[in-house]
Amino acid sequence: QYDLLNPQKLLEKYVGRTVTVYRYNQATGRDEPHEAEVLSVNGGPILRIGDEITFNFPGRFSFPEIPGNLIAKPTLMWMLDSQRPRHELEVSYLTNNMNWKADYVFVIDESDSRGDLTGWVTLTNQSGTSYQNARLKLVAGEVQRVVNRTGGRMRDEAMKAMAASEAVPQFSEESFFEYHLYTLDRPTTLEENEQKQVTLLEGEGVGIDKRMIFYGAQYYYRGSYGEVVSNQKVGVYLDIQNSERNKLGMPLPKGVVRVYKADKSGAQQFIGEDRIDHTPRDERIRIKMGEAFDVVGDRRQMEYKVISGCVSESAWEVKLRNHKDERAQVEVIEPIGGDWQVLSSNRRYQKLDAHTFKYVVDIGARGEETIRYRVRVRWC
Repeated sequence: QYDLLNPQKLLEKYVGRTVTVYRYNQATGRDEPHEAEVLSVNGGPILRIGDEITFNFPGRFSFPEIPGNLIAKPTLMWMLDSQRPRHELEVSYLTNNMNWKADYVFVIDESDSRGDLTGWVTLTNQSGTSYQNARLKLVAGEVQRVVNRTGGRMRDEAMKAMAASEAVPQFSEESFFEYHLYTLDRPTTLEENEQKQVTLLEGEGVGIDKRMIFYGAQYYYRGSYGEVVSNQKVGVYLDIQNSERNKLGMPLPKGVVRVYKADKSGAQQFIGEDRIDHTPRDERIRIKMGEAFDVVGDRRQMEYKVISGCVSESAWEVKLRNHKDERAQVEVIEPIGGDWQVLSSNRRYQKLDAHTFKYVVDIGARGEETIRYRVRVRWC
């Protein structure tokens, strides 16, 4: 029921009925009551007071009662028919503006080789009602839903934030259809317009593979460019194997991973974040941290030769510079389209697939390394 109580609706319900209008009398200093019949409320109340029909009558309206078909907030009403005096009933329905998401905090150690991962479930309730001591079950996966393009706007009221204080995982996990079901091990209360966090999982001593990657692009091989990029930053990534052997091994719902590391004073500093997809156990997670400050590269096309209408040869020079006081290892990933062949190279390369090859380069502290290769490409 959406017939909500407000001044306009209340007047509409009293059309044809009598109300009391209190008008202030300056001479007596009091409100004087006048009985009035409500004739219409279109564009403003039209009243019959005594023998007169009037509008814009200055006064305060008073009603003897609230009509039974007006309610204070939208209410779902059910009428049930039963031949028995008592039944146990289970009702399932979908409600809008109630959702959850996963968030992760990953604290890595001084050597960047291990870290502690904590997963949180953030519950948001803007459905219009509270849920007391509810059994909470969360379905993770790509569940198909029909989108209603004419749906109403979500409320913009401020939400309260409450973080759970328990330090142990509180959810049990199970496979469910082609998704995963997470069940909270205890009842929880979720108030209206509340945001609440509950611990999902914890993994201590999770192994990390830190990688620096310098990416190229397919279009480099289709034309003459000269210097393509100068002082390009090298991307920094953390690879994690989601396995029991690596202190994890639980299906992880998609969400944002925020990574922290302690500085020399012991204070945790935020060093990057990335969004991960739904990740089954025994699969790899890759977190992009950002761009390296002290490791940069240049990419220069040294020669470009057209062999025929869709065949070309080009010679390349990639310089990598490490300005840190320690060694660095950089992977140079070269995406390349069409039919290709590396004609010469000063370093060993690895073919990753039909359209990608890579170099792995070790660079000494405050050192520089150069890759030189020539490639032939046919794209038609």
